[in-house]
Amino acid sequence: MTGVPASASGGTGRPAPGGKLGVPPRPQGSEGTKAVDQAGLWNIANILTMIRLVLVPAFVMLLLQDGGHDPVWRAWAWAAFAVAMITDVFDGHLARTYNLVTDFGKIADPIADKAIMAAGLICLSSLGDLPWWVTAVILARELGITLMRFWVIRHGVIPASRGGKMKTLAQGTAVGMYVLVLTGPLATLRWWVMAVAVVLTVVTALDYVREAIVLRRKGLAERAAKSGGGSVGGSGGAGDEPVAESVGADGEAVGGSVGESVPGQPATGPEAEAPEVPGGSGASAKGPAAGSAR
Repeated sequence: MTGVPASASGGTGRPAPGGKLGVPPRPQGSEGTKAVDQAGLWNIANILTMIRLVLVPAFVMLLLQDGGHDPVWRAWAWAAFAVAMITDVFDGHLARTYNLVTDFGKIADPIADKAIMAAGLICLSSLGDLPWWVTAVILARELGITLMRFWVIRHGVIPASRGGKMKTLAQGTAVGMYVLVLTGPLATLRWWVMAVAVVLTVVTALDYVREAIVLRRKGLAERAAKSGGGSVGGSGGAGDEPVAESVGADGEAVGGSVGESVPGQPATGPEAEAPEVPGGSGASAKGPAAGSAR
């Protein structure tokens, strides 16, 4: 709302059709004023995030039914886990495509991602299907990277890298394979997939740490340059003055700071703009004549 009645702004007070998905219509305002589309809370991207949050306890209950080793219940748990991972892909794509980014989505989306992954790892380790050290490495990495992002957020944002996306895909695939009751070659394959996921987890963590250190150093250097630049710029030292170059009568280059007069040349600095001296001969202080009059 702009606080301007519809009659005053020339509008009808009814929302205009053709708005973006989940985005309220652009408000009517005075000419020259640009309205910014703000996504509402109940848009398709946030709804998918909410569904993923609800699937976390449902996934845990399905996985732990009948002692956690029933193949049928494990298959249902895998279905819930797969839906949660798929919605993670779609809600981010929809939010970027239709400008549905909201404060709720910024907070809830990463929470839902880590909650479903942490639930799967902890449940599998508690059932004895996955070593606890694997769960500890993955969860420690996720928690540490999250805290590190907050540590450097005032200097900038660390974007998601291609390695991070591959890590997420590998982790989701490996956990999904461990949720299913697999035997034979498939059981061996899931072990290798989990090994790849652990390696990517460690490698991408080190890469994020490196990027965070570089980003923080760059941010501190920029802040120091800004604070130092203000004091140096105000001092007006000779070392900061640009050098003007002119050609003398003998053809050689003659250098001097801007504002200084060069012998044999007209003055170009602020002194050249001096007003006429009252009571003088009437000649202006500007020009070569001023230099030869006195």
